Amino acid sequence: MTIKKVGFDNEKYLKEQSQSILDRAVRFGNKLYLEFGGKLIYDYHASRVLPGFDPNVKMRLLKCLEGKIEVIICIHAGDIERRKVRADFGITYDNDTMKLIDDLREGNIKVCALVVTRYNGQPVVKQFMNKLERRGIEVVTHQSIKGYPNNIDLIVSEDGYGVNQYIETSKPIIIVTAPGPGSGKLATCLSQIYHEHKRGIEAGCAKFETFPIWNLPLKHPVNMAYESATADLGDFNQVDPFHLESYKITAINYNRDVEIFPVVKKIMLRIMGNKLVYKSPTDMGVNKAACAIINDDLVQQAAKQEMIRRYFRYRCEYAMGVADKKTVQRAELLMKELNLTPIDRKVVEHAHQASIDAQEKGKGNEGVFAGAALQLENGTIVTGKNSPLMHAASSLILNAIKELAGIPDNIHLLSPNILNSISNLKSEFFNHERLSLNLGETLIALSISADFNPSA
Repeated sequence: MTIKKVGFDNEKYLKEQSQSILDRAVRFGNKLYLEFGGKLIYDYHASRVLPGFDPNVKMRLLKCLEGKIEVIICIHAGDIERRKVRADFGITYDNDTMKLIDDLREGNIKVCALVVTRYNGQPVVKQFMNKLERRGIEVVTHQSIKGYPNNIDLIVSEDGYGVNQYIETSKPIIIVTAPGPGSGKLATCLSQIYHEHKRGIEAGCAKFETFPIWNLPLKHPVNMAYESATADLGDFNQVDPFHLESYKITAINYNRDVEIFPVVKKIMLRIMGNKLVYKSPTDMGVNKAACAIINDDLVQQAAKQEMIRRYFRYRCEYAMGVADKKTVQRAELLMKELNLTPIDRKVVEHAHQASIDAQEKGKGNEGVFAGAALQLENGTIVTGKNSPLMHAASSLILNAIKELAGIPDNIHLLSPNILNSISNLKSEFFNHERLSLNLGETLIALSISADFNPSA
């Protein structure tokens, strides 16, 4: 049995992070609006760069704070209208929001409202709002404020934040989350704080962001992997100049937070007066991820691998027409800063060789020769090739299953009758010219074959 190496201690993280949030709430009289950046659940980027990180540890964090929290979810009306898609799952932001609500409810975490930001009466958005209201979710709309975020006199007035509907809350910590960036989380926090102070409640806000990790070096692979993950947005990390000036301490933040901080500080000063405690964007954060890194060498290697993986993903998206060349170039430049090349990811050469082998052996499909490779937990490299029967990824996964189960290579896992039935379905009913099975279709065929084939 292979013992999985870990570089991140979830239990230590939960202890340190929950305490940090509770301490911050105390500083604001136990009324804290906490902007939750990144993925609230299924954070697979974090699990890839921090080996051992539980992709759902943030949900566990909320459970640690049970009884003290409520959740507000924000979604930008334009994202609903454009049917923006979450890249890792391939589902739209509105469907992801519905799923998030279900996940929170399953965890007995109260969602007190959903805020549709920058709402302008779009019919498709109204339909989404109706669906939520019929499920018992309070829906609030916030419209755009003219001159936001620079027209502070208007923003912090009855004609600015004052127009926004106040969301009633009862817990000391309000988690403000969203399906993706640009959803209006910070604006919602500031709007709520404005209304709280009008009611004599000296509430405050803070930011919870896993990346970049403020107390790791600027060029640490984990922080650079974050830059690679946001290469399409053009984000970059930098030393927080406000933190350095105020405390003579080097802290890492990302450009958008640094750029907007002077404006955010002015808005908060106008709302909170001398109760404001933040001198820098880093001050606003409560991130304790660095405390839970227990094997920095392992974490650095994992982050480097993630940077290479991102590079290949962007190249794939560029070929598909959904990413631009600048994104690919940005990812490549970040790799070069750490002297990384594509072949530093072990599986790359094996996948390339598999495609060469397919060509030399006359395999492939309609003149296309594709290879795929993966590395198992024990270090074994498994490969797969495309064929008229299936895609390279499909072949790869079946070969990996055989390797893990100790099944000889000459044993077929898929029933020929089932394969023929699927091929007939694709050709006769869906009019597909290419009949080779993709990975999803292959896994369905495997699950059906299990009833007839003991090996499957």
